[in-house]
Amino acid sequence: MSNGQSKQSNGQWYPPEWPDRIRALAAGELTPVTPRRAATVLLLRDAPAGPDVHMLRRRTSMAFAGGAYAYPGGGVDPRDEQPVRWAGPSLESWAARLGLDDPARAQAVVCAAVRETYEEAGVLLAGGTEDGIVGDTTGEEWERDREALVARDLSFADFLDRRGLVLRSDLLGAWARWITPEFEQRRYDTWFFVAALPAGQRTRNASTEADRTVWIRPAEAAAGYDRGELTMMPPTISTLRALEPYATVAEALAAAETRDLAPVLARARLEDGELVLSWPGHEEFTRTVPTGGA
Repeated sequence: MSNGQSKQSNGQWYPPEWPDRIRALAAGELTPVTPRRAATVLLLRDAPAGPDVHMLRRRTSMAFAGGAYAYPGGGVDPRDEQPVRWAGPSLESWAARLGLDDPARAQAVVCAAVRETYEEAGVLLAGGTEDGIVGDTTGEEWERDREALVARDLSFADFLDRRGLVLRSDLLGAWARWITPEFEQRRYDTWFFVAALPAGQRTRNASTEADRTVWIRPAEAAAGYDRGELTMMPPTISTLRALEPYATVAEALAAAETRDLAPVLARARLEDGELVLSWPGHEEFTRTVPTGGA
């Protein structure tokens, strides 16, 4: 255990405070925090052995999942609901796909996915027309705008307006939805998307929360997790494994259309004096927690 964190024999990230919080929740002594909407994007590019995915490693100093590998993403900014230049499926279509009853909330999730990918990886899923795409996002002016977005000095809608750009929602495919367990202090209702790296654009580590970025085959990353070499949270390794069957980025994007977006939420129960933590439908993450703590 280091930096107040522990992990199991593989690379599953496991906070040491979970046992006490699970017991408190079971005893009715803990009121679950309302999860905050969030979005994250699995950027893909074709490679000889199959698609590579872009991942970043969270700094070990981070309070949440320090040292864990993840994808670019983050929480919804309330201003992500502002009217925005839009291309692709209608907001009503996105609301139905994402399981939301409000088109504005659906827009905010998609906006957060595109905005966070630009903020953390320098990749922008937008273009000057409904079928165009930005070819280069480098340079001082682009960097000033990116930093203003990060600082929340600039809304994403105003950013697009300033540059005469249209958000390309059709470049995203909804892949999965995971909700942080009820016993966690920081809770997120997170939609995972897949997208192809646009031609001409390059990823970079633009995030202050990451100390490393990699392009890696999903199977290679999953093998590193299984050996305990790469630390990941359950949603990350689950989405990686789901990408393994696809030989091309196009195949993965096509598969996104039929992916089940029923939210995955961890459950905790007492069984024979031990706490059992499980994610329904994802048995590999089931953990038995000693009653004495982590």
